[in-house]
Amino acid sequence: MKNRSIPQCTVIPELAYPNMGEAIEWLNKAFGFTLRVRIGDHRAQMNVGDGAVVLIEGTGKVSEPSHGMLVRVEDARRHYQQAKSAGAKTVREPADHPFGERQYTVEDLAGHRWTFSQSIADVAPEEWGGVSGKL
Repeated sequence: MKNRSIPQCTVIPELAYPNMGEAIEWLNKAFGFTLRVRIGDHRAQMNVGDGAVVLIEGTGKVSEPSHGMLVRVEDARRHYQQAKSAGAKTVREPADHPFGERQYTVEDLAGHRWTFSQSIADVAPEEWGGVSGKL
């Protein structure tokens, strides 16, 4: 039996937004997320690639970021342009990193931080100062 009420992801972040409809529309336009289900004006689930995020009712405003979301994308530069034209506030522009990822970070309409990452090279952690664990 397939559970249709909760996405099949192992980890599902819940983020607060003051206006559910506005958040759904903005996250779709800026990041390409799609609506999975909306429950009144207090809760919604959005598809994020093969993952998901749950939107909950709340202010969503944070004075200092204490968390963020990391989402894999196919083309970080193209995705950044889409987010920027939708009004995302740039925290870090797209940049290539020695660990083989191209990433950028923006804030959404409620001040949540989102980092979008594109794999551009397969680099062993030891090559950039990391330590391999169980993958």
